[in-house]
Amino acid sequence: MKGTPDNTAVNWFETPIGGRVLREEGLLARHALDDVFGFELLQVGAWGPSRHLLSAARTQHTTLLAPQPGAGVTLCAPLTSLPFASDSIDAILLPHTLELVEDPYAVLREAERVLCAEGCLLIFGFNPWSGWGARRVFSHLFRRPAFPPQTRRLLAERRLRDWMALLDFEVADVSGYLGSLPIAGGLRLKTEGPTLDPPYRPRAALTAGGYLLKARKRVQTLTLVRPRRRARQRVLVPVTEPTSKVGR
Repeated sequence: MKGTPDNTAVNWFETPIGGRVLREEGLLARHALDDVFGFELLQVGAWGPSRHLLSAARTQHTTLLAPQPGAGVTLCAPLTSLPFASDSIDAILLPHTLELVEDPYAVLREAERVLCAEGCLLIFGFNPWSGWGARRVFSHLFRRPAFPPQTRRLLAERRLRDWMALLDFEVADVSGYLGSLPIAGGLRLKTEGPTLDPPYRPRAALTAGGYLLKARKRVQTLTLVRPRRRARQRVLVPVTEPTSKVGR
């Protein structure tokens, strides 16, 4: 994954389709982060304009981490080796990051390591079984630039759920967004306010063009097992045989 988006990606975000993606993701991020608190929200990977998804954060601090310097990037580091202690981050945002890297599971495993117990994980992804996935296939067949730009693969929600189970996450919610076809049309979006406009309430993730998966890191509770009380062993005392002799 490149830390600084190339001209193709930058230009795509300025198109009606790319702008629509950014607007709907901004609305969903605002809605999903409404109950995410704590000290640190970490965005792993750059996507679109510098920090547009972090503007709705309710944590005390936000950090945008990417492999290379770029607009809004506050920390540079490999995505598979985050410079944070284990169990130290309250919430992590992966905006299509898993679709842009060579080894998405390694990035997800590293996110799990640094996320604290009951911490929140948010993942944006495109649905490969929608019109967006179909357009990507056609782009590949006709040797055109990747659609959406820079993506290596699109990950289905079901696969993410399987990975969540392996890493001991509990999926709290999956919200679909974008129409099934990658077109620029649609009703006007409201850009302010804590809730979504009725026409753009979350869609069914299976039929939508994109999805936002929200999960919590489970707490491993330890069950106290009391040691069994060792039964006392009876000491057998030999019985003295009676005697007919009388002591003198």
